[in-house]
Amino acid sequence: MKNSNSISIKNSNTSLLVKISLLVALSVVGSYIKFPGPVGSIALDSLPGYLGVIIIGGPAGGIVLALGHLLSALNSGFVLGPIHLLIALIMGVCGLIFSYFIKKNVYLAVVITTFFNGVVSAAVLIPFFGIPFFYGTAPVLTVASFVNILLAVVVAKYLKDKVGN
Repeated sequence: MKNSNSISIKNSNTSLLVKISLLVALSVVGSYIKFPGPVGSIALDSLPGYLGVIIIGGPAGGIVLALGHLLSALNSGFVLGPIHLLIALIMGVCGLIFSYFIKKNVYLAVVITTFFNGVVSAAVLIPFFGIPFFYGTAPVLTVASFVNILLAVVVAKYLKDKVGN
């Protein structure tokens, strides 16, 4: 006879995997809603990842953000090539940053994560693509980040009010 504790852990792991998978699938859907800009992979693909940070936690949400970016980049033809792997890592870190600050203050979390996701992540790419790329990408990326994060907060609030936990 199996220990009920091990069954509970397996159900918990399965539940988490299903939630991550569902959110990654929603990221693919969001990747088709693009923001006009110099890079074709700026889209609503990170909304489900930030929502995941709020509902299932920072590390799991970070995984959703990273995978969501890679699938969005695939959808756009990997225009930045292998640099998308670095961007996926940055997206995962953005999820952890958002997770840390949302526990303190939701507004602070939105502002800091938007800045990091929009400005800092574009600045990291300066050695690869130069300053003009930064100036062309950072404004669009910052607006897109803000929209993704804000919509995730609004959807999470709605879900909490309508569904609970």
